[in-house]
Amino acid sequence: MARDISRKNGRGPARQKQGGEGARTHGKSSQRGRSRAGSEEPRGTRPPGRDRTDLIEGRRAVEEALACGMPLRSALVLASSGERDQALERLAAKFDEASVPVERVARPRLDALSSHGAHQGVIVRTRPFVYATLTDVITAAGSSDALVIVLDHVTDQGNFGAIVRTAEVVGAAGVVVAKARSASVGIGAYKTSAGAVMHLPIAQVSNLARALDELKGAGFWSCAATEHAREDAWHAPLDGRLALVMGSEGEGISRLVAEKCDFSCRLPQRGRVESLNVAQATTVLCYEWLRRVELGAERDA
Repeated sequence: MARDISRKNGRGPARQKQGGEGARTHGKSSQRGRSRAGSEEPRGTRPPGRDRTDLIEGRRAVEEALACGMPLRSALVLASSGERDQALERLAAKFDEASVPVERVARPRLDALSSHGAHQGVIVRTRPFVYATLTDVITAAGSSDALVIVLDHVTDQGNFGAIVRTAEVVGAAGVVVAKARSASVGIGAYKTSAGAVMHLPIAQVSNLARALDELKGAGFWSCAATEHAREDAWHAPLDGRLALVMGSEGEGISRLVAEKCDFSCRLPQRGRVESLNVAQATTVLCYEWLRRVELGAERDA
């Protein structure tokens, strides 16, 4: 779809400036990423493993980490005392098959590392995920039609992983996330992305608004997905080089990020439920972009 507005010095005028706090992409969606408020622990009593983001504990969680191909650095397995735990031994054999070093340790060592005392005799150390840079994403986009998904503080790993999976399937150049208050690439993202996190550049940035400026400088138009938009997705210019901005599960797109967007769009709806969650909405919009791009290619052929 041809646009009737021009970009000057890498930045175009916003077709629909997104004002107001709490512009949202999807209404009251799942709040799975939020933790429940609980009783506060006395200072100094926090278990040593509570803040370790590189540890996965418990047999089911460890099995899932192995199954989804999550890179593992090593495994700590309870040393047997007396009769062997056959299920634990089968898990240890899987570590050997995956070339994951296994260290047999006493229960106090596992207890000290456990965040909640439910390690079930096994804890694994993960390898840190290597994030891309925004330059990597722009390079992957090349000079033709390209899609970059920008997530404004999406915190739920399940939604994050599902979005990365969609992005990889439609051929997006990459995903951009904030370093703070956002879901990181952990076991939940590996699982729900079906391994797509290993095949798509995912960039962490300190400032999303500045990242949008850089994307605009590379020829991208930025679209804020919000239920408050006047234009629906079927009539918005969702084609070409597009940076699609999706908001958080609870708050939606922040004001500063929304003000950087060139235009906005919403998904039309007829039902009674308020809206789709962020992962579902992203999937619909990504496929609309892909449909437009493929139609354009057919016309040009």
